[in-house]
Amino acid sequence: MTLSPRRQGSFALAAVCLSALMLGLEISSVPPILSTIEQVMGASFRQLQWIMAAYTIAMTTILMGVGTLADRYGRKRIFTIGILAFGVTSLICGLAESAAVLIVARFLQGLSAAMMLICQIAILSNQFRDGRERGAAFAWWGMVFGAGLGFGPIVGGAILALASWQWVFLIHAVLAVMTLLLSQIGVQESRDPHATHLDIKGIATLSVAVFCLVLFVTQGPVLGFGSAAAMSIIGMSMLSFASFVVAERTSRRPMLEFSMFRVRNFSGALLGSMGQNFSFWPFIIYLPIYFHVALGYDNVQTGLALLAYTLPTLFIPPLAERLAMRYQAGIVIPVGLSIIGMGFVLMRAGSQSAQPGWLLLPGAVLAGIGLGLTNTTTTNTITAAVSAERVGMASGADTSARMISLAFNIAVMGFILVEGIMAYLRNKLGIVEGASLRLFAEKIAAGDIAVLEQHSALLPHIAIPAEAVNEALVAGFGWVMVYGAASAFLLAAISFFIFSPGRSVQRNPEMPQNT
Repeated sequence: MTLSPRRQGSFALAAVCLSALMLGLEISSVPPILSTIEQVMGASFRQLQWIMAAYTIAMTTILMGVGTLADRYGRKRIFTIGILAFGVTSLICGLAESAAVLIVARFLQGLSAAMMLICQIAILSNQFRDGRERGAAFAWWGMVFGAGLGFGPIVGGAILALASWQWVFLIHAVLAVMTLLLSQIGVQESRDPHATHLDIKGIATLSVAVFCLVLFVTQGPVLGFGSAAAMSIIGMSMLSFASFVVAERTSRRPMLEFSMFRVRNFSGALLGSMGQNFSFWPFIIYLPIYFHVALGYDNVQTGLALLAYTLPTLFIPPLAERLAMRYQAGIVIPVGLSIIGMGFVLMRAGSQSAQPGWLLLPGAVLAGIGLGLTNTTTTNTITAAVSAERVGMASGADTSARMISLAFNIAVMGFILVEGIMAYLRNKLGIVEGASLRLFAEKIAAGDIAVLEQHSALLPHIAIPAEAVNEALVAGFGWVMVYGAASAFLLAAISFFIFSPGRSVQRNPEMPQNT
């Protein structure tokens, strides 16, 4: 049966949106079950960090390489492989019986997620060339992705209440089958005829650089940031990144062309992509712990409270597209980041008040609105800055920047949270124990509500009132909120400067002028 181009495009959009829904659910439905995984598997705080970080590191590892593969061998083909692999690895995650196995499974799941994500953007860019249709397609993509993110917390909490935590992963096996059927009907095959070389050196050096950077942040407190082991890890990261730059500059077909950074739309929007992951997205990993432990919410209540943070991402992307058409992305993206920053300021103020919900939840909503303004606008702007043949490379750079900054900031926010808890315990209770204090603080940060029963073994001869655990957790989250606000404001300012709206804007001549 031959479908009309419009109907085929509808099936393609449905396949892309359903795969985006899976990715959205996978990000926001997992944090609500982390405390359950901690209890069931006896996972440590660092293992919980790696359950989330392994997924993002894996995506970063192959994103730009997958973009090149998609350009060379076909975006539909790589998209299909990604869907199949995501379904299988989701089954493995659901059947895992230990934290170590789950971390490995999450890494494999992240590899398959990278295949889907990189091709989602390339497929939309290829099948929707008209400026208005393209904007509408990206708006639907952002809206459905936002729906997965927005309803993910309540989905995770509801699954935990009605079934078991495993179904948070197993549900993706069913969705993968549906996505595969839609993609075979609607997605057109497309490729770049000039993509004949896979940049192995670039992929390897970037992967080592990112892995060592995250390893340095997560293991530095244990090893000692100034220790020989820690300095070797960060040294390897810096050396690998320098090698990545050299490899890309000398490659005849690099996966990242540095000349693109001279295009202000590309560079400004790329900073917008990263800005979300210095603030909004890594914080969603830890926010369920705050609701559950500091505010005493149960699993369903925690999921409902998280909707205040994520639900605006469902409704704002269409408005963001219209605003970008009217005022240009160089205004919308920095404004969106600034609104995220203001949301974190409100959440910080709320966390210190006697009734935190009065400011905390409005702050969460405000941060979600800022994310909705920024998310799809950055992606659309980045892919519009290059020729159609290099959309795979551009989307790879976009998602790699997102995942690198996300993996890094999951680790950084975890470090800041633990340091804030330790600072409170030192200052308010006079506790000066070294490694034992850090382990105690990590248990608080992980939401281990039984930590007071264990403190006699960790911190003998020290009396710790029950309310001190809650106060220490709130103090640590205060530090994290300050970091999220400062990062969003800083990157908003730099992005605004790079866009330089007062001067003429560089655009891809193939794209409409209002993109």
